[in-house]
Amino acid sequence: MCRKTFQIPSDGLGSLQHHFFIQQLVDVRRASSEEFVEVSCEVCSEESEQHLGKIPTAITYCVDCNQKLCEQCSRPHRKWKGGAHLVKPLGTEVEQEVIKLRGSSCDRHKNKQVELYCLDCKKNICLVCFAVNHRDHNTVEIPEAAEALRVRISNDGDDILSAVSAVHEQSEQTKQDAAKFRTDVENVQKLVFATGGQVKRTVDKQIGDILQQLESMTSESDKQKESVLEKYQLALVSMESFHTYLRELLDKGRPSDITACELHDRANELLNNDVTAVKYHPPHVTFTPADVMKIKSFDFIGKVSVTENQPGM
Repeated sequence: MCRKTFQIPSDGLGSLQHHFFIQQLVDVRRASSEEFVEVSCEVCSEESEQHLGKIPTAITYCVDCNQKLCEQCSRPHRKWKGGAHLVKPLGTEVEQEVIKLRGSSCDRHKNKQVELYCLDCKKNICLVCFAVNHRDHNTVEIPEAAEALRVRISNDGDDILSAVSAVHEQSEQTKQDAAKFRTDVENVQKLVFATGGQVKRTVDKQIGDILQQLESMTSESDKQKESVLEKYQLALVSMESFHTYLRELLDKGRPSDITACELHDRANELLNNDVTAVKYHPPHVTFTPADVMKIKSFDFIGKVSVTENQPGM
C-alpha cells in the first residue's frame, strides 16, 4: 500500500501490529465475492477425498470461523458449548454484517476489546492497558477520537485527489510537449533534405552528421520524457492506491479502525513529494539553411540551432 521499506522486528513478522481493518476487508471479500455464484461447503470439500459424492452448496457464513457452510455443517456452529457462533445467510447483507460484528481485539490482551484511544501514544488500547501503562496519558473514547481523525482523513483524501489531478495534467502536458518537439525535428529534417538536394554531391557527409545530431537529440529527449513520465506514474500509483484505501476506510471502517490507522503522515509525505516539480523540458530546435547563392568552402547545408528551454518557460 505505502510502497515503503520497513524493518522486520527481531522476533519476526508475528510481532507486527495487527491491522484489524485490513483483515476485516479480507474477510468481507472472502464472504461476499462469490455471493451470486453457487459455492461448495468448505467443510464438506475438505472431506470430499475420503467420501465420494456430490458436495452440498454453501448457504451460510460463520463469522467466527470465517467459513462458508451448508445447512448441515452450520448446525454445530449454532450449538457450541462455549457459546453459539454467529452464523449468517450468504447474500448481499453479509458484507455489512461482517464489518459490524467483527471486533477489534487489543494487541496485548486478545480477550479484551479496545475502548480508548491514547493521544500520547496514538494507539487504541483496552481498559487493562490503560490501567497498566497509560494511566498518566491523555486518553479519550475511541468514537470521540475517530470523529476528529475522520475529518483529517477526509481532508487528506481531498488533497491527494487534487494532487492526482495535477500529476495527470502535467503528464498530458509532457506528452504534448514531446509531440511538438518531434514535429519540430521532422520539420528540421525536411529543411535539411530540401537544402541538401541542391548541393547533394558536395554535402552528403554534412547531411549525415546533422541527421545523426538530430537523432541523438531525439534519443536524449525521449529518455528524459520517459524518465519524467515514469516518475509521474509511480506517484500516481502511490496516491491513487492510497486514496482508494482512504475511501475504503471512511466508507467501511468503524471508529476503532480509523483510529488504528495513522495515515496523516503518509498523506503529508505524498503531498510534500511534489512530483509535478519534475518537468519535461525538450530543447528548442531550429534549422538555418545556408544561402545556396553564397556557398563557401564549409557549412554547405547549415547548422542546427538548439535552445535549451529553462524550467518555468
